[in-house]
Amino acid sequence: MRAADGRLGRVRTVLHASAALHEATIGACDEAIAEAGRLLADSLGRGGQVLAFGNGGSAADAQHFVAELVGRYEAGALRPAWPALSLAADPSVTTALANDLGYAEVFVRQVEAFGRAGDVALGITTSGTSENVRRGLAVARARGLRTIALTGQTDEPLPVDVQIAVPERRTPRVQEVHGTVLHILCELVEEAL
Repeated sequence: MRAADGRLGRVRTVLHASAALHEATIGACDEAIAEAGRLLADSLGRGGQVLAFGNGGSAADAQHFVAELVGRYEAGALRPAWPALSLAADPSVTTALANDLGYAEVFVRQVEAFGRAGDVALGITTSGTSENVRRGLAVARARGLRTIALTGQTDEPLPVDVQIAVPERRTPRVQEVHGTVLHILCELVEEAL
């Protein structure tokens, strides 16, 4: 029974920590989230597209977000599909670019290939320091795309239009809030369009 009590205590600790971070994110990020939702809805409403990217769990988050935009977020919502690409989803492209040009270029080259002025580039990095994400966002901004960075707490802000910086450095907790933020963005876009 003691082992079960220890596990139960750990479960409660993690859930409380996640809930507390979600609460802290309200005051720290609510305006940035609303602005990111506006940028996304504006671009998609004008025929633009979303390019989303990240590494590891953030790549999975980018894919999830893209699936919601192309498909639908809310069950029963009848709406047109919106153009969105996850730049980490094609292993042939990613590995070819990493092998031939270096991993720092995997998102840069795809932004150059697919991004157009007026589109939105959404880079996800829990640390805020992933070089390939930072470089992809920089190239996107230089090419006239609107740029959104979804990060954890960073020492140096990213040079983007909107940075949603979850006030935490621990990757698991940041990723939990990132999932919620991406769902909020889906809701904002579906409501706007």
